[in-house]
Amino acid sequence: MCFLREALLFISTMKNIFNLFDLSQKVNYKTEVLAGLTVAMTMIPESLSFAILAGLPPLVGLYGAFIMGLVTAVFGGRPGLISGGAGATVIVLIALMKSHGIEYVFGAIALAGIIQIAVGLLKLGKFIRLVPQPVMYGFVNGLAIIVFMSQLEQFKTIVNGQAEWLQGTPLLIMACLVALTIAIVVLLPKITKVIPSSLVAIIIVFAIVLFFNIDTKQVKDIASVSGGLPPFHIPNFPLNLETLQVIFPFALIMAAVGLTEGLLTLNLVDEITGTKGNSNRECLAQGGANLLNGFFFGMGGCPMIAQTLVNLSAGSRARLAGIVAALTILLIILIGAPVIEKLPMAALTGVMIMVAIGTFEWTSLRIFKRMPKSDIFVMIAVTLITVFLHNLALAVLIGVIISALVFAWDNAKRIRARKYTDENGVKHYEIYGPLFFGSTAGFSEKFDVLNDPNVVIIDFAESRVVDMSAIEALNAITHRYHKIGKKVHLKHLSKDCVGLLKNAEAIIDVNIIEDPTYKLVVNEV
Repeated sequence: MCFLREALLFISTMKNIFNLFDLSQKVNYKTEVLAGLTVAMTMIPESLSFAILAGLPPLVGLYGAFIMGLVTAVFGGRPGLISGGAGATVIVLIALMKSHGIEYVFGAIALAGIIQIAVGLLKLGKFIRLVPQPVMYGFVNGLAIIVFMSQLEQFKTIVNGQAEWLQGTPLLIMACLVALTIAIVVLLPKITKVIPSSLVAIIIVFAIVLFFNIDTKQVKDIASVSGGLPPFHIPNFPLNLETLQVIFPFALIMAAVGLTEGLLTLNLVDEITGTKGNSNRECLAQGGANLLNGFFFGMGGCPMIAQTLVNLSAGSRARLAGIVAALTILLIILIGAPVIEKLPMAALTGVMIMVAIGTFEWTSLRIFKRMPKSDIFVMIAVTLITVFLHNLALAVLIGVIISALVFAWDNAKRIRARKYTDENGVKHYEIYGPLFFGSTAGFSEKFDVLNDPNVVIIDFAESRVVDMSAIEALNAITHRYHKIGKKVHLKHLSKDCVGLLKNAEAIIDVNIIEDPTYKLVVNEV
């Protein structure tokens, strides 16, 4: 009996684990494994490049890709989303690396993880829904341009410490291999979709370079990828308020950038797959991964839109591909470095160029002429900020602010009043449109206080009191009537409007009267 209980407990435990990995559902294992291998091939050069750009050891980039990829693949907000050592978050830490060194960088990464976990626990991930579609278009288009422009760097070589464009035969070879890669990625799906075209392209170009012994840029020209398991490491810096003041701004910005890019990428995957992810769970997973990065020699990161699209285009729809990609990176670090270091950069460059083309929202150009001018402005502004400042959080924030101001302005113009005097000599003002900070001036202009009769009814059946500015506007108008001995009744206020008026300690006494049709709220001065 004891053995039976243990067996049942083991089966139950394994079932829960499979449920966690989303592997208990129908999964195309072949597609997932091949997609994971393709993703790993594209993540390695990018992680190395950004680590070197930030002045970090190359292996720190690979460790970051492995830790981020594994943790978020298992615990993240949705299957299909790929995380790694993204440049969007690493760029934030360049200044800290130059001023205080790598130990402070690891501290900032760990603190960013804690901030992201707090966001997840407080369930604040839902606020990504407030990002308008033009901001999404601008964000995605900006990222596509960044990915494309970053690939042009592979057409350069270092001469006397300076990056110069390739010329002559090396340039021709690089261009031909990139073109061959793109051609395979484009044409192969028309023949078969059994194997991801990106992986086939990498293998074919790799084989051609090896067989013909072609002299071209390889992964080893960027950095060595050989090493051991990520070592446990407690960041070595003074634990005091001064240190916190140094690392907290960087941690906060990194957390914001990571969550912004991550949640927007999650929304993008939702649209592509027609399924719904969990934004708060993604915040928790991303934060946990960054916290581990801070203590295991990783550079941190966030979801990567380019690699996510590579994964989805390869047919992946489960968590297994992300797990395979992360484990592949670890195996390459441990035993596969000699082979991977010989991969031609032209093959990886071609794959990433196709990813950039696939990432760009071409739909935004097709509907460009039909979009409101304000949306066009927002989309272009977000794109330009993303491309030139590489600050995704700032780009999205500015886009949301502009969209919110445009929305407020449009609604401010919608406030209007229908006026009439009934048989009892009572003047009625039927208000249409929301009453908020943007519409209070227009609201006040609707009333003729001096010439109105002694009793005035302001009807809010088609309106709503939204904020404190609206309450102050109501106070102001009722006070003007009150000064000359006239009565004002406010009708058909909603429950939340009544609550606002009561909480505001307004000069209006609120009395709720039941009406056969709906609740009638009468406020008398």
